[in-house]
Amino acid sequence: MTAADMTTPTMTTFAIEKKDGLAIVSMNIEGLPQNVLNESVGQEFEAMINDIEADSSLTSLVFQSTKPGCFVAGADISMLQGIDTEQQAKDSCKLLHSLFQRVADLKITTVAAIDGVCLGGGLELALVFDYRIASSAKATRIGVPEVQLGVLPGGGGTTRLPRMIALPTALDLILTGKQLNAKRAKSAGLVDKVVLPEVLLATAIEYAGKNKPKRAQSFTDKMMKFGPIRNLVISKARTQTLKLTKGKYPAPLKILEVIGEGLGTSLDKALDLEARGFAELLMTPESKQLVNIFFAVTELKKDTGVDSDTKPREINNVGVLGAGLMGAGISYVTIDKAKLTTRIKDINYEGLAKGIAYVGKIVDKQLARKRINSIGRQTTMARLTGAIDYRGFKNSDVVIEAVFESLDLKQRMVADIEALSDATKSGATESGKTETIFATNTSAIPIDDVAAKAKYPERIVGMHYFSPVEKMPLLEVIKGSKTADWATATAVELGKKQGKTVIVVNDGPGFYTTRVLVPFIMEAVRLLLEGVSIEEVDAALEEFGMPVGPIKLMDEVGIDVGAHIVVTLNQAFGDRVPLIDGVDKVLDDDRKGKKNGRGFYDYSEASKGKNVDPSIYKVMGVENAGRTELSRIEITDRIVLTMLNEAAYCLHEDILRSARDGDIGAIFGLGFPPFLGGPFRYMDTLGAAEVVSKLEGLKAVHGERFTPAPLLLELAKSGKGFYS
Repeated sequence: MTAADMTTPTMTTFAIEKKDGLAIVSMNIEGLPQNVLNESVGQEFEAMINDIEADSSLTSLVFQSTKPGCFVAGADISMLQGIDTEQQAKDSCKLLHSLFQRVADLKITTVAAIDGVCLGGGLELALVFDYRIASSAKATRIGVPEVQLGVLPGGGGTTRLPRMIALPTALDLILTGKQLNAKRAKSAGLVDKVVLPEVLLATAIEYAGKNKPKRAQSFTDKMMKFGPIRNLVISKARTQTLKLTKGKYPAPLKILEVIGEGLGTSLDKALDLEARGFAELLMTPESKQLVNIFFAVTELKKDTGVDSDTKPREINNVGVLGAGLMGAGISYVTIDKAKLTTRIKDINYEGLAKGIAYVGKIVDKQLARKRINSIGRQTTMARLTGAIDYRGFKNSDVVIEAVFESLDLKQRMVADIEALSDATKSGATESGKTETIFATNTSAIPIDDVAAKAKYPERIVGMHYFSPVEKMPLLEVIKGSKTADWATATAVELGKKQGKTVIVVNDGPGFYTTRVLVPFIMEAVRLLLEGVSIEEVDAALEEFGMPVGPIKLMDEVGIDVGAHIVVTLNQAFGDRVPLIDGVDKVLDDDRKGKKNGRGFYDYSEASKGKNVDPSIYKVMGVENAGRTELSRIEITDRIVLTMLNEAAYCLHEDILRSARDGDIGAIFGLGFPPFLGGPFRYMDTLGAAEVVSKLEGLKAVHGERFTPAPLLLELAKSGKGFYS
């Protein structure tokens, strides 16, 4: 059959152009922002392959995407929620394997032209082509992030990647889900050439004129895949994985098992191992919770933070008050992620210089890792200027204060910014350009208190960042009772531009994250006062799945900061958040935690925070340190149930807009174990009746702070959950 005899099938996702023996297949799913793999795409893909296979005039094939910024973003994750059994999951993988294998089996030379996002199933598709040419565009990101959903790459990733590139590199990519730019992908052996976007197709066509490649593995790669050495590499990776995950996530361990066995057998058998492994993992509760988180985050990306149709205002200039670690971190994400001009202020030149230097160090790390070049560094840093007064702040669209927790200071700053706004009001436009938003980075002081003396309270909003800002993904935006919808929506939009996952909560002492964290930490301190060792308390919570224990976390946050917040919440909630004498004793001994090198842990050169400072028990007045009759489960229940209960109070009192926001806030801001889905998903797993029963038991022994939240009592009575 010749090209003249062929009729190209009618398709909506794939377009086929044939000329002089070359077929150029272009993918673009209409109506979607990204190309994904789903059932309907699979049917068209099969029709496209049928057409290519049947045309004997073809000598080469180039596959590209005409979707801007996206090659193929992976499988449509919503399909996972429609799979109910392991057999369905396995069949789904087998179908994908068979489609991709047909590309691999083509006798003609095939080339994947990658421009933009190439993740998961997108990379697995690219792997079956003879050559991969990648665009140097910033949008190009290559990887297999399936482990972040609690599964393994089920379209051939765990089978083909370890056969194609160095085993340690393949393990690193698959176990972490990291995404590489084009240059790093070439270094890893994933792509054959990196070119400018403008010449990507021409270069792909050039490669299509080559013969099929004969890829010879290096001696090192061959040795890595040799049985005993392969087993040693897998064993070491398993040890490191267990250290990082504490065995709480089944996906990394199953990935190592599948790769280890798969490399020792044929491609077909390895693909079958992969399909079975994917199916097993998809049915685990951990995967279901991680998929829930994925959809929650996806929904938040579309959430403006307000119920009205109000749109955010344009942001061009941002001011930051305070050049400490928090202010510097906020400045960094604003100039780097959001790419906005930023003016940072401090009370003296020394503090200002330190703040700007801190930003510079973060940018220098990017330069050292070759994520930017020297011109990129200069461009980023050029967006940041500094001052010790308010010069340069009058044109700020948003001013974010990041100073210490003093209500009087924050109110004075509000007055200063409002005065600047009034002074430039003669030049205001209809859009309200000079209506500067004042965002307070307080972690506990109510927004209404900050706005109490404000001339324009509608412009005041909370933007609670988490330290270190450049690493922590959450931003908690707090809406005061008088905050205008446009101010809230603008703060949310700014947070998204800064690369943050944003939740919006209503005003109240401690808002949401601080309010649920304080009883969590304070209950841990009570256990210390009762004689339970710091090591045992922290180990119990790490065993539960927290990244660090509550006592270590208190050192990290700052003991003085925590004590101030406790006082604030005690004034608001009384016996539900009682004061503890032990913390005052710690502060009286000038222990503020890691920041001044004196806390619950030893920060001497010999220990560097790894070991507990044994003198802390005497400071706190604990005489029976080392109490051992409490099990780790009992320790965990006492501490975690305080957080769960307070989360339910927050939802009942409309501090939270939804259980979804509460789960995302706790996971991304406080380190609540993702595999448990967040406090509300976890309570649904336990059942409200079980949570209430445990709280009632603790209340009988320890007092009113364990009184179950009214909403929990309602759910226990009705048998319903937060999500049902």
